[in-house]
Amino acid sequence: MSSRPQVQKLAALTGHRDCVYALTGHAGQDTVYSSGADGLVVAWRADAPEQDGDLLARVENSVYALLHLPGRNLLVLGHNFQGVQVIDLATKVLVYATALPPVAIFDVAYSEPRQRLYVALADGTLAVLRATDFTLETLLRLSDKSLRCLALHEQRGELAVGGSDHLVRVLDADSLQVQRVIEGATNSVFTCAYSPNGQYLLTAGRDAHLRIWDVAAGYREHRSIVAHMFTINHLAFSPDARLLATCSMDKSIKLWDTETWQLLRVVDRARHAGHGTSVNKVIWPGSGKRLVSCSDDRSLAVWEVVGGEQQEVSG
Repeated sequence: MSSRPQVQKLAALTGHRDCVYALTGHAGQDTVYSSGADGLVVAWRADAPEQDGDLLARVENSVYALLHLPGRNLLVLGHNFQGVQVIDLATKVLVYATALPPVAIFDVAYSEPRQRLYVALADGTLAVLRATDFTLETLLRLSDKSLRCLALHEQRGELAVGGSDHLVRVLDADSLQVQRVIEGATNSVFTCAYSPNGQYLLTAGRDAHLRIWDVAAGYREHRSIVAHMFTINHLAFSPDARLLATCSMDKSIKLWDTETWQLLRVVDRARHAGHGTSVNKVIWPGSGKRLVSCSDDRSLAVWEVVGGEQQEVSG
C-alpha cells in the first residue's frame, strides 16, 4: 500500500470573476488551463504559481469542458450553447468552431488512434467530431437526460458515458453501439475514469459514492465507497497511478490509495486552507507532485503532494 502523503498549499490562483468549472492539463507539462462561468479561458503555470495567468480567450457563455491536445498545441472548449471551439495555443487564435445543438456541453474526450472527439451534451446526445478538422461526424441520442462525463479505454475500444439518468453506458468507440449499461448509482453520474492499467472503471456523482467496476469481469462492481458528504464532482489518477484524487461539493479533496482504496488524506479549509465552496475539478500536471484544483470560490489552488510512494513489506 501507499504511505500517507503530505499535502501543502503552495498558492491560490485568482483572476476569474465567477465559478471555475473546467480544468485541463497533462502529466509532464506544467501549464494548466481553466475556464468557467465568466467565459474567461486562462493558462497558468503550476510550477510558477506566483505568475499571473495568461488570458487566452473570452467567450460569451459558461465553459464546463476543456481539453488540451498537447501533440497539436490546441485547446478544445465546450462553449455552452455555441458548440465546440478550438484555440491554437501558439497564436491564441480560434482555428475551428463547430456548431452543436444549443445546450450545455459537460465533457469532451479525444481518441488519437480513432481521430475522434466525443462530446457529452445536456440534451442526452453524444456528438462525435472528426479530430482532423473538428467537423461533425454524427449525433447519437442516448438518453432523455444530460450526458455528464466521458472516459475512453483505448485498448478495449470502449467509451464510458455517465449521465443524469443514473446510468453509465459503455459504447464501442468505433461503431458507437451500446455494449453494456451499468446500473448502481442512485443519482446523476458526474465523473468517470478508467484506471491507468485499464483494470477498473471508476464512477461517482451526486449520490457521493465512489464506485469501482471490474472491467475484465464484465464491469462487475468491485467496491462501493461512501467517499464524500455531498456530490462528487470529479476524480483523477496521479501520473504514477498510486493515488486517486476526488473532489466534492462538500468543499474537500480526498486522496486514496489505488491498491487498497483506503482514504489517505483529506484536504479541506480547516486543515489546509482549502477551498471555501464546491471543488469542481482536480488535475495532476507536471511531475505529478502537484495537484491543481478549481472551485466555485473563483480560484484555483496549487498543492504540493509529497509521499504516497509504495511501502515495501519487509520480512
